[in-house]
Amino acid sequence: MATPMTPTPTPAPRRNIIGDFIRGALIGLVETIPGVSGGTVALITGIYEDVLESGNEVIAALRALITGPTRAELFRYHMSRVNWRLVIPVLVGMLTAVFTLAGPVSSAVENHPEITRALFFGLVAGSVWVPIRLAGSGFTVREGIIGLATAVATFLLLGLPATQLEPTGWMIVLAASIAVCALLLPGLSGSFLLLTVGLYQPTLQAVDDRNFGYLGLFMIGALVGLVVIVKALRVLLHRWHRETMIALAGLMVGALRTLWPWQHDEGRGLMAPGDNWVSLTAICLGGVVLVAITLVIDHRIQSRALKNTAAAEPAQSPAL
Repeated sequence: MATPMTPTPTPAPRRNIIGDFIRGALIGLVETIPGVSGGTVALITGIYEDVLESGNEVIAALRALITGPTRAELFRYHMSRVNWRLVIPVLVGMLTAVFTLAGPVSSAVENHPEITRALFFGLVAGSVWVPIRLAGSGFTVREGIIGLATAVATFLLLGLPATQLEPTGWMIVLAASIAVCALLLPGLSGSFLLLTVGLYQPTLQAVDDRNFGYLGLFMIGALVGLVVIVKALRVLLHRWHRETMIALAGLMVGALRTLWPWQHDEGRGLMAPGDNWVSLTAICLGGVVLVAITLVIDHRIQSRALKNTAAAEPAQSPAL
């Protein structure tokens, strides 16, 4: 007697290790620049949701190792669900970029602030289309309000004057939790948020002075924030994918405030375009074009990988 055929699942595309290394390098590179978010690059290059899923599995594995009744078994199960072929090249790329390119990029930002801000303004502005495309077509009034409210709130938040506070333990933990959330939120910069609450310089000083008490509190806050934001984003993307993508688009639009080429006081004071507006506008448009080219190339690479994976799948005959 014949049994019904089991439908063949759509094969996942094979990962391109070199491509994922480059994606990780780009994420690490932009994380060294105040006002730019690595989450934006992850979204542009199509690994945002995959990275979130893998992060959630790592968190579940660690939780099972601490509290689960069958700790070792559950730990191995969750760790086996992590997309290591994606995660490892991305992490290696991030670390490589931080230790090799952070210095030259930091010098470029310091010596040519308007030019670099114009370039990144164009890159982020061109990237806004990505979450809008992922949200799908046919927006409702409610979804439009979500995007607009997120953009306005982000714009106002990033315009708050920087404070100079004496860091306390709870403040360090809270600030680190918020800053690490920015790592996964497109458009937001963790270093800029630390600057807003007055802990950017103390944190850099703690690193230079090897202040392990301060750094220990910062790491605790970062771990708490990472667990919370990964869980929250995963739930939001699974239950309200369209609304979440629209909110992320609004977040990126509001965060453009920090990248406006003509500014003073670290992005909180915006000025009218200066005499160099033609050249900076051209650089900005160049950033938009660069994003468009990146999206086209990445789409072709992923499509080719998916076709190769499908072709490599052995033909399955119906069970008899």
